[in-house]
Amino acid sequence: MSHGYFRIRIMKRTTVIFLLAFLLLPAGAQSLSEGGATETITKVGTTSAQFLKLGVGARAIAMGGTFVAQANDLSALYWNPAGLTAITGGAVQFSHTQYLANISYNYAAFGINIGNLGTMAASLLYLDSGDMEVRTTSAPGGTGESFKKQDLALQISYARALTDRFSIGSTIKYIREQIWHSSANATAFDIGVLFTTPYQNLRLGASMANFGPKMQMSGRDIIFSTDPSTSQEGNVEIVNSEYLMDRHALPLMFRVGLAWDAIKTADHHIVVLTDAAHPNDNSEYVNMGMEYSFRNLFALRGGYRNAFETDGEQGVTLGAGFNLRIDRSTRASFDYAYADFGRLEQTHWYTLNLQF
Repeated sequence: MSHGYFRIRIMKRTTVIFLLAFLLLPAGAQSLSEGGATETITKVGTTSAQFLKLGVGARAIAMGGTFVAQANDLSALYWNPAGLTAITGGAVQFSHTQYLANISYNYAAFGINIGNLGTMAASLLYLDSGDMEVRTTSAPGGTGESFKKQDLALQISYARALTDRFSIGSTIKYIREQIWHSSANATAFDIGVLFTTPYQNLRLGASMANFGPKMQMSGRDIIFSTDPSTSQEGNVEIVNSEYLMDRHALPLMFRVGLAWDAIKTADHHIVVLTDAAHPNDNSEYVNMGMEYSFRNLFALRGGYRNAFETDGEQGVTLGAGFNLRIDRSTRASFDYAYADFGRLEQTHWYTLNLQF
C-alpha cells in the first residue's frame, strides 16, 4: 500500500481522537441542586499559570479568538501549532498589550520552514505586573517595599504537513511563575491538527494546550521562624518552618474550530470562523469571528469572545490590519485589536509580523 494511504488513515484517526477527547474531557463546571434549584459552580481561579489563557496576536484577538482553524502565522504556536505549516520561509512576530490593571503582556516568536522536514518555531510569552506595594496587616499603608508578579513561557514547536490537506503540530513549553521571591516551574506540551475538508472552502482545526503537571510555589517568602511552644522553656525556642503551599493544575484547554471562506476572489476575501472551547477551570464557551481583506493589503475584523461562559466579562472584539511588501521576498504587516471586558477596562493589542 502507498504512503498516502497510511497518511490518510493517520489523519482520520487523529481527527477522531481529538473529537472524542473533546466530548469525554471532564467539564470545568459542576451543578448543585438544593431545594429544587440548580446552581452552577465553576472552577474559576483554581488553576495556576493564568497568563496562558490570555491569547496571542492582535489578528486572532480581533476575530474573537477564533484562530484554531485559521492559524497561519506565528501566533499559531499558541492557538494551534499545526498552522505553522503555512509559513513558507522565515518569519518573526512581536506582540504587545497593556492588559487589565496596567499589566504588560508581550509575545515574541521566530519560525522557519525547513522544506520537507516541516516547520520549526520558538516563542516567548512574558507578563509583568509592574511594581506593587507590599502591605501587611500591621502596615496596611505599605512597608516601603515593592514586589512584582512575573510569568513567562518559553515554547518550541514543530509542525509538518502529512498531506496537502492535513497538518499536525506539537509544542513543548517551559512555564515559570514568580511572585516576589517565590516561584513555580513546570513543563507542558500542546498538540494540534488542521484539516482542509472535502467541502468547499471549509477548514477544521483542533488543539489541546497546557497538558502537564501541577505547579507549586516555593521560595524564601514562605519560610518563617516560630516558637513551637510559647508556654514552655527549653533548648529549642525557634524552629524554622514554611507554609504548606497547594499544588494547582495547569489551565488545560481543548479547542475545536471551523473556518469558512465565504467569499474568495482576487480582490475580496471574507472568512467566517467559530471556535468551541472546553477549559478545565470554567464552563464551556464559544468564540465567533469574521475577517474581510482587500487584495491582501488591508483587513477589517470583528468577533465576540467567550459567549455562553458563566459570569464572563469578555465580549465584542474589533480590529484591522495592514500589509506592506518591502521587496520581492520580504513582507511586513501590522495588526491592531480592541477587546471589550464589560465592567472592566478595554484592552488594546498591537502585533508586528515580518516574513522573509
